[in-house]
Amino acid sequence: MSGKIIGIVIVLSGIIAGAALYYLQVYGFYDEVVEADVQLVSVVTDAPEPIPFDNFQAIDADSSPIRYRACFTTDMSLALLTETYVGLDDATPRNAPGWFDCFDAAAIAAELDAGTALPFLGQKNVDFGVDRIVAITEDGRGYVWHELNDCGEKAYDGTIVGEECPERETN
Repeated sequence: MSGKIIGIVIVLSGIIAGAALYYLQVYGFYDEVVEADVQLVSVVTDAPEPIPFDNFQAIDADSSPIRYRACFTTDMSLALLTETYVGLDDATPRNAPGWFDCFDAAAIAAELDAGTALPFLGQKNVDFGVDRIVAITEDGRGYVWHELNDCGEKAYDGTIVGEECPERETN
C-alpha cells in the first residue's frame, strides 16, 4: 500500500514541477515594456535615432537579453528608411510566446524572404554581444527583437572574443 502512495506522490510532484517549469518559461519571466521606444541606426551618424511610431506593444525578461519582442506601426516608407538607416542583409526573427499575438516569427520571416519587409539595425550592443533588430513591412507594420552579434556568439560559445569587441561589464 505504501508503494502506491509513494508512486502517486512522485507522479504528482513531476506534474506540478512540469507545470511550474512550463509556466515560468512561457509566462512567468516576461513583463510588459512600458517605455515605448523605436530607434534605427542612422547611416550618417552611425548612432540610433528615434523614428515615429504608433500602436507599440512589447515584452521583455530580465532572465535573458534575447527575450525582447515588440510590435508597432509607422508611416515611414521603406524607400525613405533604406536611404536613411542602416539595413541588414539577413535577419531571422526569434519566436515569441504564443500569447504575444502581434509577433508571429514565421510570418515575419516569410515577409523578409519575399522582400515585402526589410530588416534594419535598431541598436548595436543593447546588452553585451546583443543587437536590436527592427523589421518593417511595406504596409508600415514593424517588429523588433534581439539577436546575438559576432561578439555575443563568440563569448557564449567559448571562443576568444578579441579586441574588436567592447569590454564586457561585470556586476
